[in-house]
Amino acid sequence: MPKAPPPLIYYLSEHPSIVGFRWSHAQSWGATWSFLFYSIASYLLLSLFLHLSLVLFRRHRPIPIGPLAAIHSLSMSLTSVTIFAGILISSAAEIRDTRWFWQRSKTPLEWLLCFPLGTRPSGRVFFWSYVYYLSRFLHMFRTPLTILRRRRLSFFHLLNHSISAFASFLWLEFSQSFQVLAILFATLVYALVYAYRFWTAIGLRGACFPFVLNCQIALLACNVACHVGVFFLHFFFKGGCNGIGAWLFNCVLNLALLTLSLNFYVRMYVGKRRMPRSVAPSLSEARDCK
Repeated sequence: MPKAPPPLIYYLSEHPSIVGFRWSHAQSWGATWSFLFYSIASYLLLSLFLHLSLVLFRRHRPIPIGPLAAIHSLSMSLTSVTIFAGILISSAAEIRDTRWFWQRSKTPLEWLLCFPLGTRPSGRVFFWSYVYYLSRFLHMFRTPLTILRRRRLSFFHLLNHSISAFASFLWLEFSQSFQVLAILFATLVYALVYAYRFWTAIGLRGACFPFVLNCQIALLACNVACHVGVFFLHFFFKGGCNGIGAWLFNCVLNLALLTLSLNFYVRMYVGKRRMPRSVAPSLSEARDCK
């Protein structure tokens, strides 16, 4: 009789709901194109409405939101930790169970970067990819909180959150290669970033450098490195990776985000060092780009 897995392993990778998961427009909540577009459009419209309302009513002081920012940051950090642990353990289980099928043509690292052609969005890994997709909508709640608290609407935040939701939908819809590493990197960074935001939201001292932005740039750099790996595996070595069309589109989105992040970093932090001391303090709020 096989030994039962430990409870943590069971609930993160061996539960029947996880093992038997299948991405389906009819059975998976939020799994349709119409839901995706309506959700992103609603997010953009709500953010613009809040921003314009504050401008029209000339509300110069931040609106108190109590502990909402801290609660959101804590929930995002815990959610990210759970997804990171879940997809890490589930990936190890999937490699163990399916290695017989692809071990002659791929190593485990190559499988993480390049799914075999014909891969279907079902099983453990795609369950956690689905949970990550749903968490993108929880992630979006940060924008209204930021607008209410700081009276500021950031185009970068709007684009970043919208692209994140859209890209994670593509991962599931087309069983896109590279998504496992992308989710591992993203949830690790989000766990750190939102833990830091919770730390500062409850009144503790923040870092003396742009911690959040540096983490975001590090995440995008890791994604770019993985994209290079997928490119060589698909076009030069392994004869094809699944979901390559969605991957190409995802490359464009990541390149846009990397460009915006570097531009924001240069304007806010590199430019600040070159300003006179009388001008630089006016940019002190930019350090809090959480």
